[in-house]
Amino acid sequence: MGLFTGLLTLPLAPIRGTVWIAEQLAAEAERELRGEQSGRRRLLVAERQLELGLLTQEEYEVIEEAALDQLEAEQEEREWLT
Repeated sequence: MGLFTGLLTLPLAPIRGTVWIAEQLAAEAERELRGEQSGRRRLLVAERQLELGLLTQEEYEVIEEAALDQLEAEQEEREWLT
């Protein structure tokens, strides 16, 4: 970027910064939602495996308890941050 272009686009810097921050927040939210370790995702996968007969009821209950604990911890973390 040249000096002249830099001076002309300087008033747009705060807007570009705000857009960049919004993009970063959206990307992080997507990573958390789609992450393999997401409590919600683990619970959904376990439910599907139980329906298909790949898990016993006892195995499902262990996974369910861990996933619900993780969801509760995630909720507490979100509440703490706000």
